[in-house]
Amino acid sequence: MNKRKISLSILLCYLGILIFLGYILLAYGFNDPRKAGIVSGKFKNPNFSFNTWKIFFYLHIVTGAISLILGPFQFLKKSRKKIHIHRWIGKIYVTSIFLSVPAGIYLAFYATGGIGSTIGFLILDIFWFTTTFIGLKRIRERNIQSHQRWMIRSYAVTLVFVTFRLVLPIVLLIHLGFAIGFPLSVIVSIIINLSLAERYLKKKRKKIAKPDYMIKM
Repeated sequence: MNKRKISLSILLCYLGILIFLGYILLAYGFNDPRKAGIVSGKFKNPNFSFNTWKIFFYLHIVTGAISLILGPFQFLKKSRKKIHIHRWIGKIYVTSIFLSVPAGIYLAFYATGGIGSTIGFLILDIFWFTTTFIGLKRIRERNIQSHQRWMIRSYAVTLVFVTFRLVLPIVLLIHLGFAIGFPLSVIVSIIINLSLAERYLKKKRKKIAKPDYMIKM
């Protein structure tokens, strides 16, 4: 039953990712990104260079997409059994994030919504880098259980890419405006994702702590 639940969760996760990536491709791939609402307003900033911004933006999107796609596969038992493949995919996942974070920091200073959005996205980058770095550090220390926990947290932050796009329209419906709506959506998305991750980890710890006869019952 648990295996079915995990498979269904990963399937739903991939479905959400595909919808999100489809939206990104449509909005910023097939169409001119300058026409997008969150981009057009940036031209009011005299220091804004669209060509430079575009390089960092696409780097951020591509590396973020790679980490989104690879993450769920790493949590499958089939992946963990094939150690060589698991390690290589893990290296690509971590490298993608370590490339995406600096690009995200640059983009944060031109974020729609002003200083509040900049702070919100910088907080997101800090969480993303920190959780991933600790996960990498733990596996180098051969602490597999801690590594798994931190990589779950890392992927929870990675999924903020998707959650943010779901939360933002709801927040904007309250007429808070971009200055408040953007940073609030980022923070709320981080809280939601990490709370769900911690809830999952707590259940997993309780299950491990139960005696064998109780699990069978």
